This record gives sequence, C-alpha cells and structure tokens, in this order.
Amino acid sequence: MTESSAEATATIPARSERQAMDWSLVLASQAIEVSLQQHPGSRRWQLIVAESDLERARNVLRQFLRENQGWEWRVHVPGSTVNLHWAALVWVFLIALLHAGGGPGMRRALFETHAVRQGEWWRTFTATWLHADAGHLAMNAVLGGPVLGLAMGRYGAGIATAGTLAAGAAANEVAFLIRGHEYTGLGASGVVMAGVGMLAANLVGLWRHGWRATRWVAPTFMAAAVLFLQIGTSPQGDILVHALGFLLGFPFGVLAALWPERRLPALNRAGWIASALMILLPWGRYLAL
Repeated sequence: MTESSAEATATIPARSERQAMDWSLVLASQAIEVSLQQHPGSRRWQLIVAESDLERARNVLRQFLRENQGWEWRVHVPGSTVNLHWAALVWVFLIALLHAGGGPGMRRALFETHAVRQGEWWRTFTATWLHADAGHLAMNAVLGGPVLGLAMGRYGAGIATAGTLAAGAAANEVAFLIRGHEYTGLGASGVVMAGVGMLAANLVGLWRHGWRATRWVAPTFMAAAVLFLQIGTSPQGDILVHALGFLLGFPFGVLAALWPERRLPALNRAGWIASALMILLPWGRYLAL
C-alpha cells in the first residue's frame, strides 16, 4: 500500500474492478468514505481513503478476508438460467378445450376404478386431461403452466411431456392399488406434481463432478419439497395422487439430468413419440367406443 500525504489520502490496491467494488462496499458499511480509481493504462484498481482512516480500513478488510475465505459474493448457480417453454401453453389450451367440449361429462374418460379393473386402461390417461369445474381447471392451468413450462425449458419439451404424462397416469393407478376401494377421479394435478418432481432433480447431474456439488443439489430438493407442500397438500385435492405424481416424476427428472448432454436431442425426440402415444392411443380408444 502507498500513501500520499500531500493530498491527505491513502490508496489500497485491488486486483480487479470486481474486488475493488466489493471492498468499497465493505468499507462503506463501516462508515469509511472511499472512492475507486483505475490505474492509467492498466486493469488494476485502487481504493482511495482518507489517510486518517487507512489503518482502520486495513483492519476491516483483513477481517473481511478472514471471515470470507473460500467464499465469493457473486456465485453463478449452475442450472439457474432455465426458461419457460412455450409448449406448456399448448397443454393449457388443450385441457381448457376438453373442459369446454364436455369436461366431466365425458364419463367414459374418467378414472372409474371398477371400469379400469374391467380392462378400460385408457381412463388412467384420459382422466388427467379432465376437470370437475372451472375452478379446478383454473387452478391446474395457473399452476401447471409455469411448472410444466420450466420442466420443458430445463429438459426439453418432449422429455418433460412424456415424463409428466407417464407419472401422472401411473399416480392414478398406484393410488387405486393402495386404496383398494371404488372411487372416481379426474384432474391434471398428478401431472403438475410430476413436473415439480422432475424439477426437484434439476441439478443432480452435478454429482457427476463430485459430492461437493451437494451444496447446489440439496437446496433444489428442499425447494421442490416446499413447493409440493404449498400446492400439493390442499384438502380439496387428492393428496395421495399428488404425492405419487411428485415421487414418480422425480426419477424421470433424474434420468434426464444424468443423460449425456450430446444425446439429449435423441431422448427428446423419443419423448415426443412417447407423448404422442400416451395421448393418441388412450383418446383414440375412448373415441372408438
């Protein structure tokens, strides 16, 4: 460090503009007036403080460096730049169209357990597109649009669509096996919760680089769990189907997150094919009756 008594100021060198700005915030937080200056013709910066504050400024910065050793103020979180995919709007449009075209009046498309037991397998899939009333539809559209849009943006629209449709349908079937009694079900909540489950696995691919990545992965799990508790445990909904959708969607997210990056386009194409089959075959069977 150098001093300039002629101007009654002292300078503290910094390695970069970023470091200089960080240090200036630290000093300002301790009521030490500071200004920044770049060395002419150089990328190096320096902080200018009053000569009378120099020793205190040094001590403050030493303490700051000790307390923040090994940490950075600005850290890029891998996987944090995920965009909403427009295909989620197509899903919202389709569930709205089906509700306007008949909704729960499509009796042969509902998940009626006695009918499924008699071989009407398509109901497991078709029921995930139907809603009891406008409020039920609005809730799933408002929540499902962003959730599925994020899952599509993260993994690819084909992968996310196939994963959520498969997990949502499987949630209906597993819930029936667990309960063992007759009932009727409908709604896209299982599909939406499957999207949350897929997003929970957003960062598990970082584990390929070592277990230290847990500091990024674990908060994602916790955030997804909190989101599930917020929107998936409403007494008005089918909590068992919601929980199963969440749990069954998670493995699809893990698979996609661990899939080699260079092979994701092929997996996404396979996802689109699987999605088309999970839509066309059940509804085609329904229309054929």
